[in-house]
Amino acid sequence: MIISNTDVMTLDEIETFVCIAEVGGFTEASRRLHRSQPAVSRRIHELEQSLDAVLFERAGRRVTLTEAGRALLPYAEAALAAVRDGERAVRDRTVGALTFRLAIVGTLADSHIVDALRAFTARFDEVTVDLRTATSREVSALVRSGEADLGLRYHPDTDPKLESIPLGDEKLYVIVPPAHRITAAELPDLLPLRDEKWLGFPAERGKQGSFRNLLERHLAAAGLQHPQITTVDSLTAQKRLVEAGLGVALMPVSSVREELRIGSLRMIDVPSMNARIPVVAVRRIAGHQSQAATAFLQVLADHTPDLVEKG
Repeated sequence: MIISNTDVMTLDEIETFVCIAEVGGFTEASRRLHRSQPAVSRRIHELEQSLDAVLFERAGRRVTLTEAGRALLPYAEAALAAVRDGERAVRDRTVGALTFRLAIVGTLADSHIVDALRAFTARFDEVTVDLRTATSREVSALVRSGEADLGLRYHPDTDPKLESIPLGDEKLYVIVPPAHRITAAELPDLLPLRDEKWLGFPAERGKQGSFRNLLERHLAAAGLQHPQITTVDSLTAQKRLVEAGLGVALMPVSSVREELRIGSLRMIDVPSMNARIPVVAVRRIAGHQSQAATAFLQVLADHTPDLVEKG
């Protein structure tokens, strides 16, 4: 049981701790929680005092979990999720009080998934949709803590507490600046791009299906044994660098739809590469399955043929 006591963790403290662990900083957590930064710091100080342990290592504005913090995190997420599950279970039985919380990778919000959302809201006009955009890792964290009923992300999550439901996949294209020396819209293979500087996301330890791993595997398969890959951890930064002629990248169309429309970027198809990235829905296996989330999954299944490009 979570009660308010100076020697026991409070729900506010748990929520603040999980949020900081998720976003990696006190400033961003204060924005997410709509609380002042001193209030956020005070809750963590009180939590650390009650546990007699330091939970975060601070380095400027960024923080990382200590060993004690890593030990606490799964239990804190479970406690927070249980409380939120209880709230939703009650609201699911209250007429006119249905809210569906969906976390989605930002680029997918500009894909055919929007069609599924439109169909869902038209069919269930009594349901309020609370939409959050995040990275794939953050989407899973929001679902794990119960802050989202359902998440839409790239690649299945290996967390045994989460179920990953395949939706299809998105094809990846070589993205180049409009004035790139190769003017063809299609290439037989990647060899004409052997001397290019590539832009890629950071490597993720143990993540064989990550964007970086996918890029490295396809470059190696094309015979590019020692490609130049510059690590850029922001999708927006990658696009701006490609626009400036400082590299090329592999991306799904949903990531660059607007840039392709206005002509600031151009895509080259390499059919022989057949690079694709899976899109999945994630939900907690033992969590409360809200009526709204179940209904949306059905609408999503109905739209799967048009949701993403299929092989």
